[in-house]
Amino acid sequence: MPENKPRTRIQKRNSETILDAALDVFSRNGFRGATLDQIAKEAGLSKPNLLYYFPSKVAIHRGLIDTLMANWLDPLREIDADGEPVEEIVAYVLRKLDMAREYPRESRLFANEIVQGAPNIMDKIEDELKTLVDEKAAVITQWIDTGHLRPTDPYHLIFSIWATTQHYADFDAQIRGIITPVGETHFDDARLFLDTMYRRMLTP
Repeated sequence: MPENKPRTRIQKRNSETILDAALDVFSRNGFRGATLDQIAKEAGLSKPNLLYYFPSKVAIHRGLIDTLMANWLDPLREIDADGEPVEEIVAYVLRKLDMAREYPRESRLFANEIVQGAPNIMDKIEDELKTLVDEKAAVITQWIDTGHLRPTDPYHLIFSIWATTQHYADFDAQIRGIITPVGETHFDDARLFLDTMYRRMLTP
């Protein structure tokens, strides 16, 4: 869509419809398995109409990834170096679990991209994400050095938090097949479990 003209209300609505449809398609099929025809059908638009707003599958995917990365990193950014260490990390764990609960499609979109080697977002991983993780790992290291946290590898701690929270979005079908929860009660159980586990692991 031409970028030198302000978008109308209908254009904004159609762009949002396309991105929402694409999120469904990409989160199910990954980047390689998704097609413009699938996205257009999901959005209820013709393929030529879709291409008026986004010139390619890559452009749609990049639009989703840019928004995802901005939102996905916010919980990590919120870790406060001046806060109480155990509380700060446990709060981060629970924020990540809440995101898995509220944004499962976005989590699966990211997971699919990583499984395929991150061809479309490696620049963001090696730049924005790495910079933020390095910054927070340094904070965790300082907390360990001052005796406020039990010694642990800060990077593997962060990786563990990602694994134990995003799992509930990325492997939802497996979880539901095993424990057959009523609605989303398993998230409440997970919240209690993860809170207890990380407190016990990190408290000196």
